[in-house]
Amino acid sequence: MSLNSPWRTDFPGIQALEAEGQTYLDSAATAQKPQAMLDSLLGYYASGAANVHRAQHLPGERATRAFEATREKAARWLNAASSEEIVFTRGTTESLNLLAYGLEHLFQAGDEIAIGALEHHANLLPWQQLALRRSLKLVVLPLDDLGDIDLVQAATLIGPRTRLLAVSQLSNVLGRWQPVHELLALARAQGALTVIDGAQGSVHGRHDLQALASDFYVCSGHKLYGPDGVGLLHGRRKTLAQLRPWQFGGEMVLQADYQEARFRPAPLGFEAGTPPISAVIALGATLDYLAGLDSAALAGHEATLHAKLLAGLAVREGIRLLGAPQLALASFTVDDVHGADLAHLLTEQGIAVRNGHHCAMPLMKRLGLPGAIRVSLGLYNDDADLERFFAALDKALELLR
Repeated sequence: MSLNSPWRTDFPGIQALEAEGQTYLDSAATAQKPQAMLDSLLGYYASGAANVHRAQHLPGERATRAFEATREKAARWLNAASSEEIVFTRGTTESLNLLAYGLEHLFQAGDEIAIGALEHHANLLPWQQLALRRSLKLVVLPLDDLGDIDLVQAATLIGPRTRLLAVSQLSNVLGRWQPVHELLALARAQGALTVIDGAQGSVHGRHDLQALASDFYVCSGHKLYGPDGVGLLHGRRKTLAQLRPWQFGGEMVLQADYQEARFRPAPLGFEAGTPPISAVIALGATLDYLAGLDSAALAGHEATLHAKLLAGLAVREGIRLLGAPQLALASFTVDDVHGADLAHLLTEQGIAVRNGHHCAMPLMKRLGLPGAIRVSLGLYNDDADLERFFAALDKALELLR
């Protein structure tokens, strides 16, 4: 039975790519954008751009209302306790760097930070560099054969010196939901702060952050069918109060003279300078669009399409999946075929997939691989996309073997 996406026509970028012979299967890197987001972006600029929070004139008031409305929408989307728990950043990477610098004063030499062995560089390097600056120990939680953080080993590695746990909710390479609830419980038992990288997880289902009860949760707009240059950092009120500013300038200042200054509390205290106003407002339009979709139908569509992707890979000789992906993507290698050669031949046939280490180089080293091909799906993909991919894959493999 053919599987069509009822939302495909909402994404003009997909239609434009298809018109030039491109099949987009790289949504884990960045997603295409719905018309509602594009309309919002143009509408903000076309109606008169203005800075936020600083002016009493009508354009500034209008921009501020729309900007702060997105904060409210993000709080509802994530079921945060308050919009004051939502800090706008420029993406997951900036959010995690903000945390690594803003929490640095809480660490002493010999303290430990625990991360998963599957982390994206964005959730590895800020903690790695913090450990180097403060003489901390970076503890890497190993994976089991499926690609999940091993809870038995984690229980022995998360101990009394653990001051912070930072793990991904959904792996961008292995496509596995990680056991974050169990990991958070282990960390809380030691009094450690907790950080969840939701860059991939936020795209697939709505997550109740009050129920999750992580101290911090971060995600990016551009993966969530929104604009680039904007991200969300959610922090519980009591843990946001422990953060210190890491960027300084306008907007976040409460009082300043030449020798000292006082800064606003969260969220504005962590939004120094002119924020990505247009992107924030457009992200609000994206959240409105996503909130209007049938979540059950969307989940069913993604699950069915993913199953077809895995089935198609399974019947082709020599293809080796990385882990046991549960949704959204599949990373694989092919026996006796170099990934770069395969990616090149797929590209020549208009198939947009990704090859390489996927910003998870230590994970690839642990797997003994130089890289892998990754196919990742969005809500706009359908059967025809997979048919084109498999036809191109078969042709490429025929040439390479």
